[in-house]
Amino acid sequence: MKGTFITFEGIEGSGKSTQIALLANHLTSKGIRIVLTREPGGTPIGDQVRKILLDPAHENLDPVAELLLYAASRAQHIKEIIAPALSAGVTVLCDRFSDATVAYQGYGRGLDIENIRLLDTMVTAGTRPDLTILFDIEAAAGVARARGRNSRQGLDGEARFENEEIAFHHRVRRGYHALAEAEQGRIRIIDASASPAAVHEQVARIVESVLQVRT
Repeated sequence: MKGTFITFEGIEGSGKSTQIALLANHLTSKGIRIVLTREPGGTPIGDQVRKILLDPAHENLDPVAELLLYAASRAQHIKEIIAPALSAGVTVLCDRFSDATVAYQGYGRGLDIENIRLLDTMVTAGTRPDLTILFDIEAAAGVARARGRNSRQGLDGEARFENEEIAFHHRVRRGYHALAEAEQGRIRIIDASASPAAVHEQVARIVESVLQVRT
């Protein structure tokens, strides 16, 4: 049977990276084969693209160029990592995917969403998440979390999006809400302001129910 593709989405500081790691450990402990990956990145080529996209020094990166770089990273990611794992029946956990492009480059940057979807259709060639967990948090709280994390962990070299004005993050969050409203069966919203343990409990419950249906 084809593997299950699960993506984690949310604005900066929503806690999705913490939660995807917790879920990976949880599923592994139950004997479920997983691949844990992320975007942008996930491959040697994608990781090089990631450096360009997240470097604060590239604040003048054109939005269209930004979009195309994400698309290039995703195409390589699917070919090298996601598609082979799904074909092998493995559960793929991915930190961001196509929804992030619509939310960030569409709603955040103001690029034409239909054009974004057309490009993504070419890139993904039918690879779509079976389940998406959307971690929702107020923009100001999320950005504050993210900036504090970057400072503590020495990640200021990947802070290009955290450095955006708060209005940008509000637009991205509204974009995610619009996506969730349009695809309520696939996208499940979780209140990311709760404790990490409480959030993990909700995530595990949702994911386990989906995996049981598909097995």
